[in-house]
Amino acid sequence: MDPQTALFQQHRQRLFGLAYRMLGTPSDAEDVLHDAWLRWHAQDTDALDDPEAWLVTVTTRIALDRLRRAKTERAHYSGPWLPEPLTVDAEQPEAQLERAESLTLTFLVLLERLSADERAAFLLREVFDYSHAETAAMLEISEDACRQRVHRARQRLREDRPRHAMPNADTQRRLLERFLQALQQPDLETLHALFAEDALHVADSGGLARATLHPLHGAERLARLYMQIARQQQRYGVRHEIRLLNGAPALFSWCEGTLVAASWIDTDGERITAMHALRHPGKLARLEAVTKAAASASLH
Repeated sequence: MDPQTALFQQHRQRLFGLAYRMLGTPSDAEDVLHDAWLRWHAQDTDALDDPEAWLVTVTTRIALDRLRRAKTERAHYSGPWLPEPLTVDAEQPEAQLERAESLTLTFLVLLERLSADERAAFLLREVFDYSHAETAAMLEISEDACRQRVHRARQRLREDRPRHAMPNADTQRRLLERFLQALQQPDLETLHALFAEDALHVADSGGLARATLHPLHGAERLARLYMQIARQQQRYGVRHEIRLLNGAPALFSWCEGTLVAASWIDTDGERITAMHALRHPGKLARLEAVTKAAASASLH
């Protein structure tokens, strides 16, 4: 490996983590890294005082351009849009990314509430720990403007984040196990008791699979919805398992060997406060491929 390629690979993990958190999909993050690599390959790297800062700056700016276009496209998306999971059971190289809250799907959903500029400033400063001055230089804005963007982002996330501190993975897994038992033996009262009274249900199908096209609110509505889903799943022999997605437990639903849903929850530690269901066939197909590849690798 030549020195220029070796230097890029040295920083690849950080660059991928930044691009993924910016865009919410692994494929878009890989595209950003490809474009960054082409620019890096054309650059006289010996003339750079700080190669890492150059790479992070280029990656951020490419991701910003893509995110602005994506936000326009998502405005015409059929139903809610959810981020695409990155890792399954921590088997692939990207799983070495730091397992902070900033990589969870719940946090990626929150990041969607920010403008593209706020998201970039917040991630560089709060997640990747660059100073306000460094972040401002990367974004080509004043330091005061950078502080304002980070402050607005913090405020918005503080207002929108789940009402309680993020529970640990064991708590989430226990609630998912109780939810799975309720699906296998459907009972309206049992399901209702699992949800907080103001619980939220969001499904991403892109209009390409059967799913709710608008968020649902309230324990009673969610309990009735999942009673109906449970009966349908029993009719079609749907199989469930709990696996890790982006470092947190999630429920996988399989029908005749095909992944038909991947769901994750927010909780207050006692009940489910939000249920996010990924039903988009394209996203599920990519997740299924990663899942099966991970299972195959574990056998060798």
